[in-house]
Amino acid sequence: MGGLSIWHWLIVLVVVVMVFGTKKLRNVGSDLGAAVKGFKDGMKDGSAADAPAQQVSHNKAQDPNTVDVDAKTKS
Repeated sequence: MGGLSIWHWLIVLVVVVMVFGTKKLRNVGSDLGAAVKGFKDGMKDGSAADAPAQQVSHNKAQDPNTVDVDAKTKS
């Protein structure tokens, strides 16, 4: 009592297929797969986007925090 055997799961599967049809279940499966793929791609993009973005101010004269210097790179 309490456990479901393979026969119970097969009966549930047959009822679900009869209610929804195979075409609709196939569409649900492909939609779910696309959602998982999109989530994985979003997680990859999220880790790359953690780097701080630089903001460029075109109105340097109005910004009191602007320091006008020439940056040089180290070789």
